[in-house]
Amino acid sequence: MKFVDEVSIRVKAGDGGNGCMSFRREKFIENGGPNGGDGGDGGSVYMVADENLNTLVDYRYTRHFDAERGSNGGSTDCTGKKGEELVLRVPVGTTVIDSATQEIIGDLTKAGQRLLVAHGGWHGLGNTRFKSSTNRAPRQTTPGKPGEARDLKLEMKVLADVGLLGLPNAGKSTLIRAVSAAKPKVADYPFTTLVPNLGVVSVDRWKSFVVADIPGLIEGASDGAGLGIRFLKHLSRTRLLLHLVDMAPLDDTSAPDAAEVIVSELTKFSPSLAERDRWLVLNKCDQILEEEHDERVKEIVDRLEWTGPVYVISAISKLGTERLCHDIMRYLEDRADRLAADPAYKEELAELDQRIEDEARAQLQALDDQRALRRSGVKSVHDIGDDDWDEEDVDDEDGPEIIYVRD
Repeated sequence: MKFVDEVSIRVKAGDGGNGCMSFRREKFIENGGPNGGDGGDGGSVYMVADENLNTLVDYRYTRHFDAERGSNGGSTDCTGKKGEELVLRVPVGTTVIDSATQEIIGDLTKAGQRLLVAHGGWHGLGNTRFKSSTNRAPRQTTPGKPGEARDLKLEMKVLADVGLLGLPNAGKSTLIRAVSAAKPKVADYPFTTLVPNLGVVSVDRWKSFVVADIPGLIEGASDGAGLGIRFLKHLSRTRLLLHLVDMAPLDDTSAPDAAEVIVSELTKFSPSLAERDRWLVLNKCDQILEEEHDERVKEIVDRLEWTGPVYVISAISKLGTERLCHDIMRYLEDRADRLAADPAYKEELAELDQRIEDEARAQLQALDDQRALRRSGVKSVHDIGDDDWDEEDVDDEDGPEIIYVRD
């Protein structure tokens, strides 16, 4: 199944049914009065988080969704039938955003959570509603109100306890295969992971956590190199980041340089995400001599000025992975206990989460704007002065460069 984590759709709630104008006309009954019924309410549009879904691919090609219209009122005081509500199922972890205002309508983070995204139109009133002692034969009705229409952007972020971060071929997918039942693709070339993968790690019989593997980053990812930073947003809801570093890279890149690249790209994407608790995991220790371990570890730690936990493992041989998983489980339990006991700590983390969310959304919006400019043929935009508005086209094989001069 194709992995889709962003879509734009349009939803339209059902219109309300019109009120009916009718008068009672029966044999042997004199002075029949008004008996026109009200219309039915239009159906609303809801979104429900479904734990059985892991992608938004259902909304990639079908983009318009309309709820049912309410039926018109009938004679003999018959009320019109209400329109069927429309329920759209989305993966857990989906954020619903109003495209016009960029307002976050809701965040579906729990299975079964239900969110109203478009309200159905109110029903129209039949002429029975308008009868009175002075108006015994009213010919007044009201039409149903139109249902709410909205352009929505759906963003899915995987929900995981632990996120893996590293260059391509650092061993992230191999680590997930070693500690869980997940089987992501593993090969001896870069970018074998093209979409996020999730694995459930069982530590004890009743203890487990979820780990997420995202496609690897390269230098310049924040500017669109490689697969860019599109998938970094999936780490924004993790509790702990594991920074994997290849201790014995096959190319000319040194391990300290590789570690610095990831820190730099992470900070460019979201300085607040870089503040998230992060452990350094040095992988492929079996590829270098044991007597060189300490020297290589010291070199990386000194370059990064690292003060947090450091683990030396071999994912493919499962050396050190068991201890790493137990320590992660212990960290997650201690974190949960502290959240329950310390309101200040809980507030501090909530503030950090919000800053990460805001920075990630700003970065992704900037990337969307850049893609829109490229599609329109604009190479770059510059402010170059305080003169009148003017524009200059420069011939270029990549497209015209338009320079805007601001008043």
